[in-house]
Amino acid sequence: MIGVRDVRLREWRARDAPAVLRAFEAPDLRTQAAWPVVTLKDAEGWIASWAGVGHAFAVTIDDVVVGNVAVVGIDAHDNGWVSYWVVPEARGRGVAVAATELLARWAFEERGLFRLELAHRTNNPASCRVATKAGFLTEGIERGKVRHDGLRYDVERHARLATDPPGATHSVTFTSPMARWSGARVGRFPGQEVAG
Repeated sequence: MIGVRDVRLREWRARDAPAVLRAFEAPDLRTQAAWPVVTLKDAEGWIASWAGVGHAFAVTIDDVVVGNVAVVGIDAHDNGWVSYWVVPEARGRGVAVAATELLARWAFEERGLFRLELAHRTNNPASCRVATKAGFLTEGIERGKVRHDGLRYDVERHARLATDPPGATHSVTFTSPMARWSGARVGRFPGQEVAG
């Protein structure tokens, strides 16, 4: 059984392409890439496409890739746009929440961002739960914001500020892309008490 205890973030590697290809075989993930990821070459291109556009990290458990978290669109005001996905077999266990919390901590403490935003279609309650459990507050509905398969969908926007309290605290061991956090636990950063 997959749990959040061993959720880790690390840089994407070219050798992760088979895992990316398998992930994008899930029907609900097929539309999450900028182009169809249907071959190993497509998956390699997806990994390579993150270079220079933001920071994307493989979410792993026991070094098995189970998802992605990213912050892109970083602007001059220290704002960034967050995205996440988790493979179907890792869902419902807090993996996406833990990974999104780790990404937020990294973005605030290492990258120096102040505001992180994300949005999800209003017909995706699972993504809403991830956002709110990871400490992202709801800011409102953007009507007719996105179009998929010829249909328009409303989108709910969430944001988290560096000054907001952390989201739900998990006992999550991770290896951060930043060495100083290696082996730390969420809720155990300098100056932060562990929530009971």
